Amino acid sequence: MRRRIVAGNWKMNGSKDLSEELVGYVRSEAGSLDNGVEVVIIPPAIYIGNVLDHARGVVSVGIQNVGQWQSGAYTGEVSPDMAKDAGCRYVLVGHSERRQIFGETDELVAEKVSLVVSSGLAAIVCVGETLEERESGQAESVVAGQVRAGLASVSQEKWHNIVVAYEPVWAIGTGKTATSDDAQAMHAAIRGVLKDMGAPAEEISLLYGGSVKADNAAALFSEPDIDGGLIGGASLVAKEFMRICRSFPAAT
Repeated sequence: MRRRIVAGNWKMNGSKDLSEELVGYVRSEAGSLDNGVEVVIIPPAIYIGNVLDHARGVVSVGIQNVGQWQSGAYTGEVSPDMAKDAGCRYVLVGHSERRQIFGETDELVAEKVSLVVSSGLAAIVCVGETLEERESGQAESVVAGQVRAGLASVSQEKWHNIVVAYEPVWAIGTGKTATSDDAQAMHAAIRGVLKDMGAPAEEISLLYGGSVKADNAAALFSEPDIDGGLIGGASLVAKEFMRICRSFPAAT
């Protein structure tokens, strides 16, 4: 069975108090999950140590971004090796906010993915279309292009370190969510692209992100190609986040 993953992306939010209170609660609840979900928290880099202290190995921890270098004179950057050394397991790569605000290209995403997986970390590679692209009928081709370009450098032995997160840009932080049918259709298309690339497509976890909440998570997670979620705002509310984590049925 593919890994079930629910990852909370705090974006540029958080504090030491939140790390203690929210992560402490999530840790205490995650230990009793019977549905096989791996719970991941991805805080701002400055709070990774605090989150790790309270996660205590029950909750996995990730970093929101890394540079495309492993070391050197790059003030302000964090390398994949540093993230691993700090205790991270996951790295977000190519989030739409990085693409739109900071101008990250598919080529840069590919560079980062290559470094991340070579460091032994898992890359959560984000893809998704804008509203204009969806309304013009380009959604599937845009996302397929992002998958092919962003994962072009992944070698056969490193596919197990890849997770793909489909986040339609028009649904991030807007309150709008793709229907479960629409989300499933895109996830199935992504899995088809991965298969065409020679990846072990049926073994790669695909996550949905975009205004996921406790009241829509179960419908999304019941789809055959959706293996979890990348959660934004709802991950900052401990009880809401855990309700999402419980939205999968018990593991069989």
